Amino acid sequence: MCGIAGWIDFSRDLTLERQTVEAMTGSLYRRGPDSEGVWLAPHVALGHRRLAIVDLEGGKQPMVALRRSPEGPVVLTYSGEVYNFRELRAQLIARGHHFETVSDTEVVLHAYLEWGAAFVDHLTGMFALAIWDAGREELLLVRDRLGVKPLYYHVYGGGLLFGSEPKAILANPLFTARTSEDKLPILFNPRLSMPGETPFTDLRQVQPGHLVRFARSGAHETPYWRLVSREHHDDAATTVARVREILEDVVRHQLVADVELCCLLSGGLDSSVITALAAAHHPRRLRSFSVDFEGAEDDFRATALRPERDTPFALSAAAHLRVDHTAITLDPEALSTVVPEILLARDLPSLGQFDSSMYLLFQAIRERSTVALSGEAADEVFGGYPWFFDHATVWGDTFPWLGNSPRLTDCLAPDARARIRPDDDERDRYATLRARVPRLTGESGRQARMREVLYLSLQGPLVYLLDRKDRMSMAVGLEVRVPFCDHKLLEYVWNVPWKMKMADGREKSLLRAAAADLLPGEVLRRRKSAYPATFSPAHAKSVRAALDAVLDDRDSPLSGLLDIPKVRELAASQGEMMTMADNLHLLLPLIEVDRWMRSYNVSLTA
Repeated sequence: MCGIAGWIDFSRDLTLERQTVEAMTGSLYRRGPDSEGVWLAPHVALGHRRLAIVDLEGGKQPMVALRRSPEGPVVLTYSGEVYNFRELRAQLIARGHHFETVSDTEVVLHAYLEWGAAFVDHLTGMFALAIWDAGREELLLVRDRLGVKPLYYHVYGGGLLFGSEPKAILANPLFTARTSEDKLPILFNPRLSMPGETPFTDLRQVQPGHLVRFARSGAHETPYWRLVSREHHDDAATTVARVREILEDVVRHQLVADVELCCLLSGGLDSSVITALAAAHHPRRLRSFSVDFEGAEDDFRATALRPERDTPFALSAAAHLRVDHTAITLDPEALSTVVPEILLARDLPSLGQFDSSMYLLFQAIRERSTVALSGEAADEVFGGYPWFFDHATVWGDTFPWLGNSPRLTDCLAPDARARIRPDDDERDRYATLRARVPRLTGESGRQARMREVLYLSLQGPLVYLLDRKDRMSMAVGLEVRVPFCDHKLLEYVWNVPWKMKMADGREKSLLRAAAADLLPGEVLRRRKSAYPATFSPAHAKSVRAALDAVLDDRDSPLSGLLDIPKVRELAASQGEMMTMADNLHLLLPLIEVDRWMRSYNVSLTA
C-alpha cells in the first residue's frame, strides 16, 4: 500500500516545479514510509510514497515503460494490491511481455500496455492509480470497484492535481481550502455524501468503479464497473457452497505478502470467518488482534448496535481457531491525546473516539505486522445491520441507515436552516441514489425494497467505514485488506434473493451457513455488534467540555449557525438510537467540524 500524487498542466513547464511536487508527495509519507519517487516531464509530475508489501526490492515507483518514439513513455504511480497479479503475469508473458521484477506494480503497467484503458477490467483487488500515456497526452485516474482505496482530484483551467489524500492537493498553492454552507449536511453526517462528493469546494474523489481521463480537452469521468441485477437460479445448498468457495479463494489470494500478516478478530461472525479461512491457509501460526477499553466491565452500556462486549467472543474464537491472539486494551483518557494525529490522517473532520481508538489499535498492531485482514463490508453485502429487520425503518421514505436518530441539522439556527434546507437536501440525495438502484425486471414487494436497502447501504455507510479504516491504518503504515469487498463475491451475493439471505430468520443467514463448520457455536450465533465504543464517564466529560467550548466561543467557525439551546437540550438528553452510541456521538461533528475548519483554515461561504 502506498500514497500517490501528481500534477498535470498543459500551460506550464512542471520540470521547474520539483519542490512543489516533492511537497505534495512528501505529505503522504505516512502512507509510504519505505521509499519515495518523483517523475517529471514538461507537463507532467508524478509522485509516489511506498509501503513495501510484495517484492520488497523491486516495484519502485513511479514505474516507467519506454516505448518507441514518437509514442513516448507510459508512467504508473499506484497504490493498492492486485491480488490476481500472478495469474495476470502468466497471461501477459504468454502474450510476449517480459518482466524485470516480481511485483504487482509491473503487472499493472504491462496490463495497460496490453489492453489500454480496458486493463482495469482484468484487475481484482483494491487500488487507486494514475497512468500517464505520453503518446496520447492523457492521464488516467482509476479507483477500485468498491472504493477501498481513496483518490482525490482537483480540476482547474488547463490542469489537474491529484492525491491519495487531500493533503497532497493542499500542498500545492493552486488549491485553496474552502467549503460552503450547503456542505454542512455532509459535514454533520458524512454518510450522506454522494459518490465522489467531498466537503471541500472544487475537490472530488474518483468514484468507486470509475476512471477519470484528463487530456487537453478536459476531465471526463466514466464508470468501468456497475452492479447488475440478474435472476438467481442456484438452490439454497448450491448457493451456500458457492459463497464458501468464493470466500476461500478470496482469502487465499489476499494472504500474499512478503511481510508479516495478521487478522483483526473482534469475535463477531464477519472477522471470525475471515480469521478462520486465513488460519487454514496461512503457512505459519496466524496472529490476531482485538480492541477493548480499560474499565469496560463496569462502563459498558448495551445499545441496539452494540448489544455486548467483544472481548469474551474474541477470546473464544481465537482459542477455537488456535491463533496467536492479542487483546489491545486502551485507556479511554488516551483517546484525546491523538486528536492531532487523526485530524492529520483525515484532512477532514474526524469521527472522534472511533477514529482515535482505531488509530491507537493500528499503531499497536503495526509494531508486530504490516498487513491485516478485516471483516469490513459483510454487513452491507450479506445484510447484517439492525435496520434491515425493522419494518418501519425498512419502509421509511429515506435512508434506512439513518434509523430513528434525530438529524444534527435540526440544531441549525432557523435562518441557517432556511438557507440550507437540510430536509430537502436529504430527500434529494435519497431520491437520486434510489433512482440508481440496479433493479430486476418483475421484482416487487419486500424483495424489491430490500434490494434498494442493500444498495443504499453499499453507498454512504460502507464508504464511511472504508474511509475510516484506510485513513487510520495508513496513518501508521499498516495495510488493511477487506476480503468481503471482493467484487466477484458482491456480484454473486447481490443477486441472492433476500429470503435466502435470511433463511434462518436472522441477519447474515447465508454467511452463517457458509461458515457453519468453522466457528464455535457462541460466535456463529452471535448478534451483530459494531466496532466498540467507550462509555467511560471521563471520556464523556471531556467531550461535553469540548462541546461547551465550541458553543461558548463567538470566534468559532460555526458561530451564528447553531441553535445553541437546542444543542444543549440534546446533549442533556439520553434518547435511545439505533445507529448512534449516545447523544454525544450524534453531537460530536460540531466539535470536529469546528476543529477541522480552524486547523486547516477553511473558509466558509454562503
